[in-house]
This record gives sequence, C-alpha cells and structure tokens, in this order.
Amino acid sequence: MTPEPSIYIMSPHMASQIEQQVMRRLGSAEIRYTKGRRLLVQALLEADGPRSAGDLYRELKEEVPLSSIYRSLNTLSGLGILVPHHGPGGNNRFELSDWLMGHHHHLICKSCGTVDDIRLPGQTESIIEGLVGSATADKGFKASDHSFEIYGTCGDCLAEGRNEGL
Repeated sequence: MTPEPSIYIMSPHMASQIEQQVMRRLGSAEIRYTKGRRLLVQALLEADGPRSAGDLYRELKEEVPLSSIYRSLNTLSGLGILVPHHGPGGNNRFELSDWLMGHHHHLICKSCGTVDDIRLPGQTESIIEGLVGSATADKGFKASDHSFEIYGTCGDCLAEGRNEGL
C-alpha cells in the first residue's frame, strides 16, 4: 500500500474553487470580498500551515495595512472561513477551515513556534477516528471532529542546536 503524501500541492483550479466558496460565504453574509481579504485568503492558500497576523503582514504589508489584516482575520473567522489556533506565547495563527482545505493535522515547533500542516494516510486517520470514538463513548459524548497536534522541535531548530520547550 502506497502512503498518501503528507503535504498537499494545490492546483490553480482548486485554489480558484476555494476562492469562489469564500466569495459565496461572504456574499451570503452581505460582506464584500475586498482586495485585502482576497490577498489574505490567497496567502493562506499558499501557506504550508497556519499563519499569524504578523506573518501575513510581513508578506502583504505593501498591499494590506495591519489594521485591515486584523479586521479581515476577525471577519473571516466569525464566518467560519478561517480557524484560529492558539499558539505558543498566546500568538494566534489562522488557517482556512477544513471545509475548504480538507481535514489535516499539525506539527508544532515548541522552539520557534512554526506550525506545519500534515495529512495522514487514510488508514492512520481511521485508527485515530476509532480511538476518538472509543474515548468519547465512555462519557456519552459524540465527537463531530478532531484535531491532532504533534509538539516537538522542527528540523531547522534541531540543525541550529535549539531544542527549547522539550
């Protein structure tokens, strides 16, 4: 059995479809898909994991002011287009929701705070879903979703001799 890739390469067609879904969700809430929101969504489409407002500002500062980035993150999160993740040191990072990007998990570096997306093979995901079901059934709880975050030290930090937080 060939393992599924751990990263996802998005085609321009798929990115366009996701942008159309974002536009429809905004339109149904009578909110415009402004240039700033479009650039933010495009930056998150190209990212390999959740990004902070600061990360997005460094990437988009020539075109989108920091205040607009914060407002857009708040608006898009409120509509379920983005999901906030509470990172180390209270630094929130944002990514496009699973309903847009597909189900995935995260590798989180406790040294530098980098968060990378990973996709698990279908068989592994099924095992995790079974474990979640077993763990929640005892409490009379029906799980609707799950996320799996692996904390450790990224390759860059290990190469630089940084192993903080472990």
